[in-house]
Amino acid sequence: MANPRAVGRRLIPVFLVCVAVVADSRGSHSLAANALLLALPFAAVGALVAFGDYLEVRGRDVSAARPALSATIVVLLVLSCAIRSNTTHGVPELAVSAAVLVVGLYCLKALLVAAPHARRLADLWPAKP
Repeated sequence: MANPRAVGRRLIPVFLVCVAVVADSRGSHSLAANALLLALPFAAVGALVAFGDYLEVRGRDVSAARPALSATIVVLLVLSCAIRSNTTHGVPELAVSAAVLVVGLYCLKALLVAAPHARRLADLWPAKP
């Protein structure tokens, strides 16, 4: 069983990026910029932890997709924050697209985490009805 605090720390950047995307869709670009800026350190720590976990179990058929996705998320968050910092009115489409892509990458990470559990669930079904 995962530590509830660790799960909470992993969900903070997801929540903040979702807040940013919703705020952008509502026109509150300053709230979106602040939420993305706040999500950045949490995502960076998550990427470092994912890479450390990968290094610990490297020899045991473990995919490098999770640390790679985490690093890509950090890069996209930095890109979105950097683009937003140079604007005076509105927000460029690239900054919004980067934030939406981060949400998609978090969904992909969730699927990667859930895939082994889905395989175990499929093994529980009887072969014949």
